[in-house]
Amino acid sequence: MALFQQPRWLRRWIRRKTNPIPLDRAQLWKRRLSLFYAVVAWNAFGGVCYMVYTGRNDWAKFYGYKTEEEAQLPPAIRYAQQLNLPNAKVLKFSGLSKKDEYELKDLEVIRPTEGADRAEN
Repeated sequence: MALFQQPRWLRRWIRRKTNPIPLDRAQLWKRRLSLFYAVVAWNAFGGVCYMVYTGRNDWAKFYGYKTEEEAQLPPAIRYAQQLNLPNAKVLKFSGLSKKDEYELKDLEVIRPTEGADRAEN
């Protein structure tokens, strides 16, 4: 089963316009293409590792697509801006335990006071 099913009309059109390939020749080209794919994927992985090693893992900041102000924003505020959510409740987890909780009102962080937390409990 394929992730995206090929349309039947396309399969019929290809079958009509092309000649069948012998099985041994098809397997040979399948091996060659899979080897080519493995080499390209390995080089891409090496390129990503090199970029991280040289400190260019935030490529948008490195190439100037992101300003310093945008780089300093916490991820929660950046996601809220991207999703057009001016008011949101942010929960931070580490593993299965909650580490922090605050609200965003017009993209400003509002932390609950300690007295309000104790009054709720």
